[in-house]
Amino acid sequence: MAFPYMEAVVGFMILMYVFETYLDFRQHAAYKLPTLPKTLEGVISDDKFRKSRAYSLDKSRFHFVHEFVSILMDSGILLFGILPWVWKKSGEFVGSVGLDRENEIWHTLAFLAGVMIWSQITDLPFSLYSTFVIEAKHGFNKQTIWLFFRDIIKGIIISIILGPPIVTAIITIVQSGGPYLAIYLWAFMFVLSLVMMTLYPVLIAPLFNKFTPLPDGQLRTKIENLASSLKFPLKKLFVVDGSTRSSHSNAYMYGFFNNKRIVLYDTLIQQCKDEEEVVAVIAHELGHWKLNHTMYSFVAVQILTFLQFGGYTLVRNSNELFQSFGFDTQPVLIGLILFQHTVIPVQHLVNFGLNLVSRSFEFQADAFAKKLGYADALRSGLVKLQEENLSAMNTDPWYSAYHFSHPPLVERLAALDAAGKKDK
Repeated sequence: MAFPYMEAVVGFMILMYVFETYLDFRQHAAYKLPTLPKTLEGVISDDKFRKSRAYSLDKSRFHFVHEFVSILMDSGILLFGILPWVWKKSGEFVGSVGLDRENEIWHTLAFLAGVMIWSQITDLPFSLYSTFVIEAKHGFNKQTIWLFFRDIIKGIIISIILGPPIVTAIITIVQSGGPYLAIYLWAFMFVLSLVMMTLYPVLIAPLFNKFTPLPDGQLRTKIENLASSLKFPLKKLFVVDGSTRSSHSNAYMYGFFNNKRIVLYDTLIQQCKDEEEVVAVIAHELGHWKLNHTMYSFVAVQILTFLQFGGYTLVRNSNELFQSFGFDTQPVLIGLILFQHTVIPVQHLVNFGLNLVSRSFEFQADAFAKKLGYADALRSGLVKLQEENLSAMNTDPWYSAYHFSHPPLVERLAALDAAGKKDK
């Protein structure tokens, strides 16, 4: 008797939906708490707490609706054989425009185009509501409806340009990979990731945001001096106009070897009036670099990618797998999609483990910034960013442990305070 792959996948999806919804309800109850955690009393203003609570509750209610609709659609797509139907129709479309419908590359590209159209249509109402209702209501949305749709159009154009060569390469590799297929696929994705990490900030990101050099002044001098003291090979220091879309703030760094760049959101500079707070945030980010967190994460992703491709090679010719989902042929891309569905349980465990590691890295980066003398500035900067972004003040421990890649503010402040007491 054939193993019911499709039924098992749908069953696990529903099981995880129930479990995650339970966690969502726990977190929703935490959002509704009328008082701040004791450690934040006197630290977070009552006005900011009230606004944060309202913002979190609105997002939480929206999340319940979005997730319910998503599980209905995802389960329905699998149970009612929508994927094989779209595959069949995409083949008919290829033939109708005069192309060879037996050519798997053309067939796959037509299938992906159909999936992309469906995804854009079904996701659009949720994106519009999130951006122009929730984010706008709480003062975060800064983009016009024209900018919103212009970003979508740009994203589609980029997908049309980059998608076909990548899909063609993957199909070609699988069709001729032989016994070393997993190695070839991993090598291709490794090179692709390096290329995209190089091209994205230079060619793609500027299509959506304007990057300008941080003007000369005390802030620039302080950041450059900090980078120099740590031997961080800073080549360029940018400010990005994040305020054109949202008043949320951030900072990040990128680049290989001796060609590092740091990017500050203009909203971060606006919200942290004290320059030392901005420098403290950068010290935290440089801590990730100095402690090799970025490299460890990159290596972990490469190992997981290789293991995934290794697992895929074991089932890519499984008639039972394809037939269980309603396919009578074994297309390369469909095989990859079905394999990803069958390893969803493993992916959840891996993501949980990665979140644990990520939270540990955040504590280490905070401690690194403290050792550089930025404990007070980092503490006040974290509080200010928490307030300005209206981040959740009360968090459920189960929800936090499962979902958060960054520790809640209460835990980060407690860790900084504990480190300070040890040093006295």
